[in-house]
Amino acid sequence: MTAYRAILQFVEDGPAVTGYWDNPAVARTTYKGWVGLYTHDLTVVVQFVAVEDDGAQRIIRKWVVDREVVTEPGDPL
Repeated sequence: MTAYRAILQFVEDGPAVTGYWDNPAVARTTYKGWVGLYTHDLTVVVQFVAVEDDGAQRIIRKWVVDREVVTEPGDPL
């Protein structure tokens, strides 16, 4: 079963605030909320990540320096 994480860092590679959910909609909503609340600061990084059963992680979306990077084409926001 895939788990989903929302990750908030105030500085890239710095300490992180994270949440884990089985439901991707909850993680996605948290990701979007954090983008809206915190990305006015150019050092903030927010990620929406899928964590597979084997521990492998896939970054689905990542907000960094005033832009969003979508690594899975077709991912709905």
